[in-house]
Amino acid sequence: MRSLALLWLLVLAAPAQAAAPEQNYLDLRDRYIAKFSAAKESDEVYKQHDAALKELAAALRGLIGPVTIKGLPAEGRSNVDTLFRDDVGFGHLDGLSFTSEGHKMQAVVTTAGLLKHWLGEHREDGMPQEAGGALKSDRFYYYAIQDAAFAIYAELPITKPAGASVAAAVLGVRGNGDLKGPPDEIDVVAIKGDKLYFLAAKQAVKTAPIQACEKVWKQMMAKPVDKKDPRGELTREDKAMTAFTACFAREAPSQSWYAAAVKKAQAQLELLPLR
Repeated sequence: MRSLALLWLLVLAAPAQAAAPEQNYLDLRDRYIAKFSAAKESDEVYKQHDAALKELAAALRGLIGPVTIKGLPAEGRSNVDTLFRDDVGFGHLDGLSFTSEGHKMQAVVTTAGLLKHWLGEHREDGMPQEAGGALKSDRFYYYAIQDAAFAIYAELPITKPAGASVAAAVLGVRGNGDLKGPPDEIDVVAIKGDKLYFLAAKQAVKTAPIQACEKVWKQMMAKPVDKKDPRGELTREDKAMTAFTACFAREAPSQSWYAAAVKKAQAQLELLPLR
């Protein structure tokens, strides 16, 4: 992962003129955000909104170029799926999105310049501003796609494909409520040239609880709530979750299902156009 940080520091420092097409896209996107966020919602506004998303997708295709991902549609749509600032899910990663039937698998492809801008937009959300740190953060996987939070349970040791400069994989849980449970989503990220490829797969592997970590959870949740903290119970749960997932990451390599998870992550990488 350290090589990821070094590589992307160089990529994100590319000459300013190379970013002009990306800035044109961002200017167009921001004009539409201002327009629709101020509009009174109606059938006509929704129709215009759909047309705007199609225009943004066309602009992204011009920036990113053709993309072929095995098992996914040939033509991507805009991963930014709402331009209403107050909508749930506003602010997804700018890029082309490719989704399978049933939405069990989703890929997003973006550029170095768009990623850098997007990380900056999420600075106040606690998003790491350096790419290597972002890919180790739950927040990246949460804000980039869909409308559900994501908790990383373990990093998976995959072999970098020959055509990629960097590749990483995480195992975790996605949901709108309790994020404690057997992780079954595998997300992989790879870099080829100035493109970043992100592929998330739900129900990718069957795992099982780790008793040592369940014990850690119970011990943390048994601690008294700090009555001076207005978020007392939530703070205790957050600390318990941090300790629980740290335990899970340590213990995961010794579990019977772990090899299958690593194999699945490697297979996901092979679906991406990295050769």
